[in-house]
Formats: sequence, structure tokens, C-alpha cells
Amino acid sequence: MLLICTASSGHNLKLAMRLSELADDMAIPNQVMDLTKTNLPLYTPTRDDEGRPPTLDEVETAFEASTGMIVVAPEYNGSIPPTLSNCIAWLSTQTDDFRALFTLKPVAIATHSGGGGQKVLVAMRLQLSHLGSTVLGRELMTNPKKPLNEQSARAILGQLNALMGPRAD
Repeated sequence: MLLICTASSGHNLKLAMRLSELADDMAIPNQVMDLTKTNLPLYTPTRDDEGRPPTLDEVETAFEASTGMIVVAPEYNGSIPPTLSNCIAWLSTQTDDFRALFTLKPVAIATHSGGGGQKVLVAMRLQLSHLGSTVLGRELMTNPKKPLNEQSARAILGQLNALMGPRAD
């Protein structure tokens, strides 16, 4: 299962939905998860001491079930948006084996950003690599003047599908 995880509900969600449609066309099972709708509370050490938020269950299940991911996020002040950082913080502190959620999973990164998006792509590549994911060299970057290159998107989806390996249908 390909998890297409978006960290905003605007243009990046639209990009994630289009990637899902392309994956459907290629018969790649996928799920879109909008992190803005997960209702995870803001991670803080105090909140962490209070225990696992119940809304983390659905997020962990989706990450656990995935054999590959596309992370779609806008650039926030030159870096990763808070919804994505918050999700990773909760997964890393409140799951039994958070590394298993990321280690060796093939991951593509994508963005729709008004500010260019290159900095968020670099930040996501660094963080996801740190978590043990195999981040594809090719990435997707769109903005108001640069629409999605669907040929590139299909190539990335094909590469992810090949790296995710055989699946039981």
C-alpha cells in the first residue's frame, strides 16, 4: 500500500489527490492521509508525559501498513510544515518501534509552494533519510506557474511501485 501523506489541506492536498488518481490509473493501491485532519495535539514534553493521544492510532496504522510513501508538503518559513513535524514527533515518541514505520521504505517527496519549495524538499529529504527511509532522488515541485509534470509523476510512481515489491492482492 502506498501512503500519500499531505501536510496541508490546500494546494498540497490537491496535488496528493492527483497523485492518488495517477496511482489508481497504474493499479497501485494507495491511501491519502491529510495530516491536518488527524487532530493530533501539539507535541510537547508535557503532553508526551500525559501519554498517547487516541488520534495517533489511525496515523500509526496507516504508516505501518504502507510499503512506500509520498510525502507532500508546502514550504513553511524555509522548512517543514508544523503538521508534518508534529506527526513525526508523536510517532517517534509514542509508538513501540517508530523506526519500523520508516526504515528502508521507499519515499518520494513533493511540494506545491508559492515560495519555490526547494528548501522544504531538502528538509524533508534530510529528515526522512535520518529516519531510515530510502528517499528517491527524483522529486516533484509545483507552484502557481509550474503545474504538475504528469510524466514525471508517473515515472516516480512506477519507481515506487517497483521498490515496494510484490504484494498480495
